[in-house]
Amino acid sequence: MRTDLIRKTALTAAGLAFTGGAIAGPVTTAYAASQDKPASQTQADRKPSGERQLGVRYEAQPNFYYCGPAAARNALSVQGKNISVDAMAKEMGTTEAGTNSINDITPVLNKETGKNDAYHSVEISKPDADATQTDQLRADIVKTVDNGRAVVANIAGTSTDTDGNTHSFEGGHYISVVGYRDNGDVVRIADSADPNTASYDITVEHLADWIATRGYATS
Repeated sequence: MRTDLIRKTALTAAGLAFTGGAIAGPVTTAYAASQDKPASQTQADRKPSGERQLGVRYEAQPNFYYCGPAAARNALSVQGKNISVDAMAKEMGTTEAGTNSINDITPVLNKETGKNDAYHSVEISKPDADATQTDQLRADIVKTVDNGRAVVANIAGTSTDTDGNTHSFEGGHYISVVGYRDNGDVVRIADSADPNTASYDITVEHLADWIATRGYATS
């Protein structure tokens, strides 16, 4: 699959299949107002041409290793929930090394959603996602967003958004997927790393390769 994704050559599928991430470098602790719709609007908004966006009450992560709790917190905010990242971190076993796995996040999403089967984890174990895995990711995002929920993804490496801006997380990172357009070919990201780039769009092909060797939580 053609992709603009850049990975460190030292990364291997075996070593990263379910390793969490912590950002190398400072992050801003300030809250940022999302440019999406108000958090009170938890129902997905259907638009023409296969598009839906969820209202996010965005919060930036307060330190370099809270990306997992922050991504889960932002994802749950589309359901009208307001849970502290400290509480989320405790439930996930987050340390300064980050949150170990998407498997540590999925049970917390289920608990806070109030349904044991609201979310399940999906692994993309290969270094690059194949067409089947990309199609599955697209279908999972559309289904989850249509259900009024956000996807949480564990990513690694560097990718490029639809505006040509690069986003690099060589040590690993967690993000929320809170919308889609063009029937899921392009998806909306809520990223807790920096409130200056709190939201951006990326193709589902790039996102699949960004997730590769890791996994995501979806309905």
